[in-house]
Amino acid sequence: MEQVIAKGLSIESPPEIGDLFASIEERFKGKAEELIPMLQSVQRALGFLPEETLLRIARLTKLPAAKVFGTATFYSQFRLQPIGKNIVRVCRGTACHVKGSDRILGDIQDHLQLIPGQTTRDGLFTLGTVACFGSCALAPIMVINDSVHGSTNRAKALKLIDDIRTKKMG
Repeated sequence: MEQVIAKGLSIESPPEIGDLFASIEERFKGKAEELIPMLQSVQRALGFLPEETLLRIARLTKLPAAKVFGTATFYSQFRLQPIGKNIVRVCRGTACHVKGSDRILGDIQDHLQLIPGQTTRDGLFTLGTVACFGSCALAPIMVINDSVHGSTNRAKALKLIDDIRTKKMG
């Protein structure tokens, strides 16, 4: 394990981060204009941007850490926390809301014990909302990964989630 000094603290760095940064240092010159491609590379490799990687990118590019963190939090493509294996999104558009998406969302939150933006402890689900999927005729809409589930009701939504959990366990 490699040691990294961050904010005056010594942290043990997992080997995969050291290997990743070795390849980043080979691929990039450390210029400020390479910040976003570097962030994209790290996220592609790890699935999210751990704090340590942001600090290492700041050192590599000689940019202030605040600039790197600011960029990572400004763009919606970047995540600072790991996401679940299954992404559950509930539409909050007008048609979906009128047909009960808020109640469906509430039931899913209670069932998974999390709020939008969070991931279950087992890493199986991340819950999110979307302003509109553009499929209003199928309202209310719930999307799990890339599968669209239209005319969803509360029981159907929970069954879909339980079916995924059962497949994982089975």
